[in-house]
Amino acid sequence: MAKKKKIPQRKCLVTNEMKPKQELIRIVRNKDGEVFVDPTGKKNGRGAYLSKDLDVIAEAEKTKVLNRQLDAEVDASIYEDLRQLTGDRVENEK
Repeated sequence: MAKKKKIPQRKCLVTNEMKPKQELIRIVRNKDGEVFVDPTGKKNGRGAYLSKDLDVIAEAEKTKVLNRQLDAEVDASIYEDLRQLTGDRVENEK
């Protein structure tokens, strides 16, 4: 019997739901304190995950949950990138 591959689960910072890593977007703070979106999920640094959902991203921006989680100032452009990543998906679903 083949062993089923374990799907890595991560928790969304806003909803606190555990989801497969593919369904979440990773935001990273590296050693230099730079914060950026990591679509590959493989970059080095402190990672935080958000659901690919515009409401979740808006909530994260409003509550500044990423700033606390990553202990860094998260630029508005990061939220723009996040919206772009989810926006593409939402357009395709219509």
